[in-house]
Amino acid sequence: MASGSALFAAALVMALMLAGSTTSHAARRLADTAPAAAPAAVPGIPSVPKPPVPTVPTVPASALPPMPAVPTVPAVTVPAVPQVPAIPAATLPPMPAVPAIPAVPAMPNAAALPPMPAVPAVPKVTLPPMPAVPKVTLPPMPFVPKVTLPPMPSIPGVPMPFLAPPPSA
Repeated sequence: MASGSALFAAALVMALMLAGSTTSHAARRLADTAPAAAPAAVPGIPSVPKPPVPTVPTVPASALPPMPAVPTVPAVTVPAVPQVPAIPAATLPPMPAVPAIPAVPAMPNAAALPPMPAVPAVPKVTLPPMPAVPKVTLPPMPFVPKVTLPPMPSIPGVPMPFLAPPPSA
């Protein structure tokens, strides 16, 4: 718990230092600027008297008790760190020789290859104009009479597909 209170104390000191430095910086900036001029009176609006500012009573100086002496911490002798035993040097066998890689056979001379055939140029051709498509009118669709189909015969033991369940009584 001591580390938690020390952390809190450090955070409190840092916060106070930041707050104090910001305030003093602002006070310095205000001291550097010229005092603002009194606003000009607006004609037609009566001036309002300022209310009296109350005086702050003075606080009597009180003597603080003396700071208690911080006790000295006795010196502590720390035992010496034990010596780490030395690891004996190990002799390793010699590295085996890497086998030689056979040489890659040379490629045949590039001059022995036949020359690349030339690609013939595509002749520029003008296409004939597109023929006009004649407008075709279709005859009206023939009338199909509505036909009612007879009911589907039921087979005993085979459920009727897509049949609604019987109404509940």
